[in-house]
Amino acid sequence: MRPIRKRGRMRRRLGATWLVGVLVAVSLGATSLQSPQDAPNASVAQGEQNSKGTVLRVRVHAKSLEGNLEGDSPDRDVSVYLPPGYKSDPQRRYPVLYMLHGFTETDLSYFGAGARTNIPAAADRTLAAGTSREMIIVTPNAMTVYGGSNYSSGATTGDWETFISRELVSYVDRHFRTIPKAAARGLAGHSMGGYGTTRIGMKHPDVFSALYILSACCISRTSNIPDTPEEMAAFEAFTERPDDYTQIPAGIRTAVAAAASWAPDPANPPLYYDSPVKNGELQESVVARMTANRPLAMVDQYINSLRKQQIAFDVGDQDTNIAANLTELDRVLTTYQVPHTFEVYQGNHINRIPERFEEKVLPFFSDQLQRSSRASKESS
Repeated sequence: MRPIRKRGRMRRRLGATWLVGVLVAVSLGATSLQSPQDAPNASVAQGEQNSKGTVLRVRVHAKSLEGNLEGDSPDRDVSVYLPPGYKSDPQRRYPVLYMLHGFTETDLSYFGAGARTNIPAAADRTLAAGTSREMIIVTPNAMTVYGGSNYSSGATTGDWETFISRELVSYVDRHFRTIPKAAARGLAGHSMGGYGTTRIGMKHPDVFSALYILSACCISRTSNIPDTPEEMAAFEAFTERPDDYTQIPAGIRTAVAAAASWAPDPANPPLYYDSPVKNGELQESVVARMTANRPLAMVDQYINSLRKQQIAFDVGDQDTNIAANLTELDRVLTTYQVPHTFEVYQGNHINRIPERFEEKVLPFFSDQLQRSSRASKESS
């Protein structure tokens, strides 16, 4: 029981800052927390105008996350954007875009007051301009004790892949007027969310027919592996003093989250992962386990799945390492003659993401996903 208490202290320490952000967003009227039963009919003030969509925040229980060794709650907040027509035309069904957030972010990073990439505002603007079509947009909160789930599957973090690809999709199809088929579902994400989009998307073409990957992190063998003496020393220092997590460098935090996601170890409390560094040296067996979760290591296995999907990805030219990794993904897909689009634009990891979401992502899914329809509900 002692390791669990340590984990709880870490969660409270890390959670304090995030909770402040949530409370501020809610106090400003950014979201409305509804029970699952109320979700389809709930609305906030901005949904009362015909020209604007409705924003909800619901809570979804994930059986796939129960018992995760980090101690993260399996009850996850999920932000939902319903297009303007959702309220006025109760017979119409809509395609759904699932948008995954990045490391150390939450769903409120896209739906909260003052969000840099503001999904509801961007969707409303593009609809008014005629550059996108009506769709439901869903973002789950994937924040964890270590700052992010990596949308992966393991005993330490829980089975996030199943939650996103099965349980969340099932919940949304049950509680909202969706078109419940792959042709009407898209998956997108930025940074860690771009990794999740690549990983989950290529493995589940039966669920998502279109993918848009924004500056995906973590796709190469060396991503999030401490490889300098300074980085390895910092990583080992944290392993010895896990309650100091909030004080370690950001780069080491991503390495810790990666180890928790891809090298879980139920027999190694209180961290519950195997370290890729020991006594100042990389542990190749652990690195190999982590590498097995990299999309560039997985892609050859899923080429036939990727052929079934519409794929686009992009990255800023100043986002050097990620640009190199995505250029390699472009090369692999091109070699296999998998249709896709890839763009390197002027920018860094974050500065043009709001613009890209509005000008590229929403039009892409408007073109690729099955359009909203008044037809009866179809089976997936």
